[in-house]
Amino acid sequence: MATPVSDDVATKANAIKEEANVLFANKKYEEAIGKYTEAIELNPNVAAYYANRAFAHTKLEAYGAAILDGDKAVEVDPKYAKGYYRRGVGKYALARYKEAAKDFRVVVKIAPNDKDAKLKLDHCEKTVTRMAFEKAIASNEVIKKVSDSIDTQSIIVEDSYDGVRIDDGKITKEFVDDMIERFVGQKKIHRRYAYEIILQVRKYFLEQPSLVDVEIADDSKLTICGDVHGQFYDFVNIFKLNGRPSEKHTYLFNGDFVDRGTFSLEIILTLFAYKLLYPTGMYLTRGNHETDDMNKVYGFEDEVKAKFSETMFKIFSETFATLPLAHLVQKKIFVVHGGLSSRDDVTLEEIRNIDRIGKGQPGQGGLMSELLWADPQPQPGRSPSVRGVGQRFGPDVTENFCKMNDLDMIIRSHEVKQEGYHVEHNGRCVTIFSAPNYCDTVGNKGAYINVTPDKQTKLKLDYVQFDAVEHPKTQSYSNRFQGGF
Repeated sequence: MATPVSDDVATKANAIKEEANVLFANKKYEEAIGKYTEAIELNPNVAAYYANRAFAHTKLEAYGAAILDGDKAVEVDPKYAKGYYRRGVGKYALARYKEAAKDFRVVVKIAPNDKDAKLKLDHCEKTVTRMAFEKAIASNEVIKKVSDSIDTQSIIVEDSYDGVRIDDGKITKEFVDDMIERFVGQKKIHRRYAYEIILQVRKYFLEQPSLVDVEIADDSKLTICGDVHGQFYDFVNIFKLNGRPSEKHTYLFNGDFVDRGTFSLEIILTLFAYKLLYPTGMYLTRGNHETDDMNKVYGFEDEVKAKFSETMFKIFSETFATLPLAHLVQKKIFVVHGGLSSRDDVTLEEIRNIDRIGKGQPGQGGLMSELLWADPQPQPGRSPSVRGVGQRFGPDVTENFCKMNDLDMIIRSHEVKQEGYHVEHNGRCVTIFSAPNYCDTVGNKGAYINVTPDKQTKLKLDYVQFDAVEHPKTQSYSNRFQGGF
């Protein structure tokens, strides 16, 4: 039942909604959400207010909140197509394809000329069908790893290939330098060498625990980077500003290497090659985007298929499942992509022993998923995540985890920050984000942290900000859902 409001209140609410629309157009999404909320509090009877707020939530990747606003929009007006549309986009973003298809089906029924909704519905239905087929196959036979079926020695490198070659399977600095230059020039490496890099790094990570120790020598430094999300030219700029990985300069990239940007393949091959070149000079944490669900939605799967093949994507998937879930720097700094668990009794040893390889995909619940998806909150305790997966944790949760495990602090990524980094929870929780002007729209700075040993303070942390650089304009590999995301 609608809540009665006067004409004056309705007019005022509409004016506030228009203010919110201006903020949204200027990419000030958090402020826009605040204004839409004001409009809703004055007049909760307008479905468009909820749908507009849902759209702003999707811009901030708060898909759980977008779904809830979609629920409210269709509750207020069951014939409001955009309410179903926004809810469907939120569900698709969380890989809930069957539920998303139901919403897009309603949109098509209400607005039969909506080509975008038809496209989304078609893709959802095909995805559901394919997943059901794959599940049926998996239940009837033991699925062999695609990684085990590739014989790189049988792949011929043509004489016309003009890049540096890998001899006897050994990655050299000359090869990595040449590969980066090829990528800058938008050229590929030969598929044989791409396969060799992925398969070698997978073999390496298969032998690693889920929590990896990182030590910094007295004459060395460690650089911790957050999400880079396929922004290859900004990624390379980090090395220009801060120096390339070496035996004396270690890097730790904290997840979300791929998706969103259009040069994810170039980033992940570079990171993998550096890991092989300098095993203790490059560390990689798995992020929530090094997963099948996210790769199907946000472009990495389509990018790899376009640049190489479906087989190569499958091998990437199998390799992502081997990536460590967290790192422990000098036994004092816990580095993880998302954050802390919904439980208070989680120890470092439990994290170290997670069977990440046996599990493969993290799913949407449990410790492994929480490490990849959780976010901090300013208030004490825990609360449901606006993302729709994982949960939020307060300063008391961080404090308890650090005390129980004898840690100084945690460093995590997973969230865009306007200044590139954010310190909270009394200095015990730091977010680092390394994709400046995220998705070419947000206007944020990127940042990284240089960590060096210091005899007095044990570890010294220097925060370095940087701006986005120019890059080739290419079409997004996830553009089929660009309208909803």
